[in-house]
Amino acid sequence: MIIQVCVGSSCHLKGSAEIVELFQKAVEENHLENEITLAGSFCIGKCNRVGVTVQVDDDIHTGITRENFKEFFKENVLTKIERV
Repeated sequence: MIIQVCVGSSCHLKGSAEIVELFQKAVEENHLENEITLAGSFCIGKCNRVGVTVQVDDDIHTGITRENFKEFFKENVLTKIERV
């Protein structure tokens, strides 16, 4: 699985560095280092007024924040890893 976190100027201002840190921690806590490639990406083209844009494989998600990160990770990462 490839996860790309937008680090473009808009997402940077909305906290992309913190979202990257949350991903790094979640990947490590769930022992998914061999399952997930985590990368930064410049603008993915789906800017949103709130939160950061994240691409999980081919799916683009907007509005990722510190507050909704755990739910996002569970629904869009853990459930997909478990299906494989």
